[in-house]
Parts: sequence; structure tokens; C-alpha cells
Amino acid sequence: MDKNFEEQFTGMIKFTPPLYKQRYQFVKDLVERYRPKKVADLGCADCTLLWMLKFCSCIEVLAGLDTCASVMKEKMHRLSPLAVDYLQPAERPLTVTLLHGSVAHKDPCMLGFDLVTCIELIEHLEESELKKFPEVVFGFMAPSIVVISTPNSEFNPLLPGVALFRDPDHKFEWNRVQFQSWALETARCYGYSVEFTGVGHPPAGMEKFGFCTQIGVFVRKYPQTSEFTPSEKPAEAVYKTVFKAVYPSLKDEKYLQNAVVGEVIFTAQIIKRSLLDRLMPEYKEYNGDPLERKSQFRPPVKCFSEDLERLLAEKSTEPFVNGNVVYIPLATIFSLPKVNQLCGTLEKLRQLIAGKVMLSSDGSAVMFNIERENEEN
Repeated sequence: MDKNFEEQFTGMIKFTPPLYKQRYQFVKDLVERYRPKKVADLGCADCTLLWMLKFCSCIEVLAGLDTCASVMKEKMHRLSPLAVDYLQPAERPLTVTLLHGSVAHKDPCMLGFDLVTCIELIEHLEESELKKFPEVVFGFMAPSIVVISTPNSEFNPLLPGVALFRDPDHKFEWNRVQFQSWALETARCYGYSVEFTGVGHPPAGMEKFGFCTQIGVFVRKYPQTSEFTPSEKPAEAVYKTVFKAVYPSLKDEKYLQNAVVGEVIFTAQIIKRSLLDRLMPEYKEYNGDPLERKSQFRPPVKCFSEDLERLLAEKSTEPFVNGNVVYIPLATIFSLPKVNQLCGTLEKLRQLIAGKVMLSSDGSAVMFNIERENEEN
């Protein structure tokens, strides 16, 4: 249903939050409960539900389908990655696709989804489309879970201004018995169980009218290898892609490397500064005049005649200074939770920063030249 029409009719009952938001929240709660990775919204319209779902950390693939490409295009920009998504890539991958097509047609791109939502969709279908709908969604797509919401016509007398249907584009509106009969038969034919609920509670004393929106949650009973096997995959695609966005992710080596290098440099700089402040207090006594600071600062002579390789071995987890170079062992950096989480292994850390950060000859420590820093300061 168009949200503007709905708000006109339901405004006097004052659903809080608005009814369409309650429906979307119902889906979001279901996602948090079942943690699907691939979700398709059939009849996605202005993409509001898809926009809400893109923030769910479990979802890696989002797809929207609608017969009206222009409506999708009006708001599809909200599904594009933001600058912060590139600056701080998420760990999970995420691809969002909008497709122009009808739920009465089969397309192989809609196979393999865990959850399919049909929010206020079926009442917009022509009779011929409604007949094909169960086979396309339950027989062909065969997701683990299907959510279908539709108006409860028994509630209409409580909505001022509703003569026949709540929206001019509705082809029908079912009462609870009609919807449940259709849903139970569909579930039986395709090997699903179904539970009924709804959103939009009636006013006190009007409980007999039921929810304003009735909802069926279908859960597939059997794995796809059972007797309830999806239809054969069609040879040709029929949907047209109108939008596709691939979000930056730490699963992509390029973004992972950028994140690790940034974290290593940031962490190493803090460790280096802490070490210099501790060992060389004169390094921070001349903050006012850079030239004076440069002339006065000298690394202390402190056992720097030892062989560098022996220093690296003996001080494998302790940063130290040798001549004009600060050495920060990779093991120290790797021990920090963020770096450890990003890399998993010390060898992976070494591989990711090789060529991006100056390393010792044996690759066991990050190196910073003190004199170079003084010149820059």
C-alpha cells in the first residue's frame, strides 16, 4: 500500500509508530532472530525496507524487485555506499541489487535466498499473477523463510474513508479466513509450515477485528534435496538490473590491506612516541623551536654497539632504539586486539604490510627513522 494513502486512513486511529514502520520493524526483528545472509524484498517500491536491512550485520546480499522502475530509481541512491563505508569498511561483504520485473516470472538471479519478504504485495497482483505467485516464490525460489503481509479487510470498518479497498491499486483485500486458507494451502503444496500474526492492534474493545495488517511467516520444512525440490533453473534471465552496489569489505584484500596498514602505522607511531618520551626526555623539552629541538636532540648512547640481529632476537616483543632508528617488533603490534582480529596470524600481518611499511631485514620489526622525523618537524 502507498504510505500516503495508508496514513490518510489510519491517522485517526493513531498507530504508533506508523503502520508501515511496524511492518518493516517486524521484518527487521525476524532478520535479527534468524540471521539470514541473503534477503530479497519483492515489491520493494521506494526501497525503504531494503535501506533498513542494509544495516543488519548478518546480511551479505540484498535484492529488491518491483514492476515500477521509476519508483525504485527515485530513492535507490540511499542504497549506495557512503564515504564512511570506504574509510571504515565492514568485515562482512554486502551487495545490493535492484531488479525490474514481475513476481509472476522466474529468474535464476532470485535463487538461493534465505529470506523473501512480500510486504503489502499480493493485494496488488492481478488474478493471473496471483495464481503464478506461489509457484514462483515457494516452488522456484524456495527460500528458507517467506514473510507475507496483506491488509485485513475485517479492520476496514474502523478506518474512516475506506469504502471498498484501502488503496486504489488493490485488486482484492482478504479477511483473516481467506488469507489463512490461501496460506495454509500454499504451505501444504510446497512443504512449508506457516504461522499467523500481525501488526496494528485494534482500539480497546475492538479486538474481534484483529490486526490491521495480517502477516504469515512461512518456514520451509525440508531441505532442498528432499521431495520438495525447486523447479528447474530457467535458461534465460528475465529481470532487468536497474541498480547494483558492492560495498567495500575487509573480505576484499585491497580494503583489508588499507585497514591493516593504517592500524599498524597508527599503533607503531604511538609506541614509538611513548618509547622516545620515556628514554629521551630531552626529545620533548624543546617543543617551541623546531630548529632548537633538532640541534639538541640526540639518541642516548645506550648499548647500541650490539649486533642488530641479536637485539631483535633478545628484544622480540620490546621496542628499542638503535642509532637513529626505532624498531617496533611485529609481535608487539600483532598482540593488539584490533590488529590481531584483522590479520589472524603474524605471517598474514607481515604479508599485508610488506612494501607499505618499512620493515627490518628479517621482517620482524617496523622501522622508523628518528632523524627523518626531526627534519619533518
